[in-house]
Amino acid sequence: MVRPGSLGPPTTDRRGRWAQSPLALMDTTMDQLRTLIMVHEAGTALGAARILGREQSSVQKQIDTMNRNFRELCGEPLVLKQGRGKDVLFTGTGEALVELARGTLGDWLDGIHESRRRLGKTLMVGTTRFTLSYLAGAGERVAEDFRQRGIELKVGHVRTRDVLAKLRAKDVDLVCGSVVTRPDGDDELAAFDVMEWRRSGVSLLTNLSEAELPGPTAPTSALRTLPLVVSASGLMAGVLHTWFGGDYRGKLRIAAEIDTVNYGFELLRSGLLRGCMLVTKGVADAAGDPRVAYGRGLRAVELVNDTGPRLEVLLGAFTRRGERASYDPAHPLNLLWDSLAQENARWQREQRWPTAGLEPDPFELANSYDPSES
Repeated sequence: MVRPGSLGPPTTDRRGRWAQSPLALMDTTMDQLRTLIMVHEAGTALGAARILGREQSSVQKQIDTMNRNFRELCGEPLVLKQGRGKDVLFTGTGEALVELARGTLGDWLDGIHESRRRLGKTLMVGTTRFTLSYLAGAGERVAEDFRQRGIELKVGHVRTRDVLAKLRAKDVDLVCGSVVTRPDGDDELAAFDVMEWRRSGVSLLTNLSEAELPGPTAPTSALRTLPLVVSASGLMAGVLHTWFGGDYRGKLRIAAEIDTVNYGFELLRSGLLRGCMLVTKGVADAAGDPRVAYGRGLRAVELVNDTGPRLEVLLGAFTRRGERASYDPAHPLNLLWDSLAQENARWQREQRWPTAGLEPDPFELANSYDPSES
């Protein structure tokens, strides 16, 4: 019989294997595993100490202890010193155990977070750059309740291209942003609860003359011959990808690439380039008002689909389908969702654009087409 705490041959009985776990392994703490990972990341005990905000001697002591224990357990230490000022060398055992440590700590952190999420102690929310203000208004309504109940609300930036991906990966519980969808339904959205704030079609803003581009409408197939101002990625790049395929750049006349939508407006208004830029229909419609600065000198042309499916930009809030229903109505996810619905109702009551000739709503303008959000 193998004595408890000694290193014997593996047993197929899980309880027996756990009971016989070697003491040198049982003495290894989560903090030591974290230190091992940080030394691997930083290369030295000093670098790890700086990341952890600790003394170098404390980190070195932990590494020395793990070296001693795992030399006993495995037959070689985890790290070898290379000389003053040089990164430590991880042995084969060290490299293997660093990966085990990452998995162990990651699983524990994920498990703890999932428990806090289920119990409503932590709520992870993602927003695109221009929906942060929308979330802030809703957050004010629940802030005091969350504070009294000790609920931690964590907010992070999500790029437009990652809105749904972040939900699928369970990186967030709720996300505010925009997606490209179809008016007759979209299979991709079937996995999510959607609170629709607004929806808009796709149009062109152009400085081309009526002779060069007759209006007020144009078929999407005309994009093949028109000089286009495009972004490297983002929602409108997704629209072009859907209509013309992944190699759309080789099929279209790309007159200029832009980093921000505002630069695209300025470029067209300057007359240095004559061409067109894809925007939401709402932005294009507002450009016709002479009091809207960004649209001065530009003309809106509505796109009529003859190349691919009709596409729209949907702005709203998204959660994983069925998750809210599985929680109590007082769960923070449900409370914030209801608060966002109230914020949307308030906006709908107070918003006058574009009928009053105001500057465009920043959510419509930027989330519909902002390469920085890609």
